Amino acid sequence: MAGRYFDQWSVGDRIVHDIRRTVTETDNLLFTVMTHNPQPLHLDAEAARASEFGQILVNGTFTFALMVGLSVGDTTLGTLVANLGYDKLVMPSPVFLGDTLRAETEIVALKDSRSRPEAGIVTFGHRMLNQRDQVVCECLRTALLLRAPA
Repeated sequence: MAGRYFDQWSVGDRIVHDIRRTVTETDNLLFTVMTHNPQPLHLDAEAARASEFGQILVNGTFTFALMVGLSVGDTTLGTLVANLGYDKLVMPSPVFLGDTLRAETEIVALKDSRSRPEAGIVTFGHRMLNQRDQVVCECLRTALLLRAPA
């Protein structure tokens, strides 16, 4: 188990996740098709070239899902009861095919669960950056985590 229990976190804890990912055309194509997203900016090279970006944009929901996925091993793997929600999701810079992405996490809040004494609520601030150190995605993720076994 790589994740941490609720009582092993402190507000302000920061993690720079080791796993990075270079986004490929296949990643973008499969995710876009699997989610039935017909946006030409993700699928049509000619339409994308004619846009203000001049190239295919990576599907933003792929970027978001990858950001959360890159964090799981260090945060909630084996300790998660449930993700409770995602807030303040923003994508301030575009992601393009070939970008290499990395994630960072900071603990922004901790709260005891009123309904589950064996668990607590953690709010993670996730941030994804590209190889140029531009923030491409960030959000708050609220999760219910188990407490460490007694």
